[in-house]
Amino acid sequence: QVQLVESGGGLVQAGGSLRLSCSASRIIFDIDAMGWYRQAPGKQRDLVAVITISNKINYGDSVKGRFTISRDNAKNTVYLQMNSLKPEDTGVYYCNALYDNNRGSSWGQGTQVTVSS
Repeated sequence: QVQLVESGGGLVQAGGSLRLSCSASRIIFDIDAMGWYRQAPGKQRDLVAVITISNKINYGDSVKGRFTISRDNAKNTVYLQMNSLKPEDTGVYYCNALYDNNRGSSWGQGTQVTVSS
């Protein structure tokens, strides 16, 4: 199992940037995939970005070209660099880890991102 802690959320004006961090309680180089998901009020939790153990990356359509996911195995941390933020990016951002050949899944507690217009 792995515990995840997100940080870096906050309030930012449209067009601004934020970097989210997801720190894991153990080494991440053998974790199958780590990703970021977003949940706006009253909506489902949607994929923002995911990076696999082989460094394959996928982004949600709404963030392509603006967000970048990366991982630092030495620091057991995954990052989400968010640029050109829009009000519709507002929501709680959750970090997720899939491990044990995708049989296990852990979620962080979430970090709030609010983008004002």
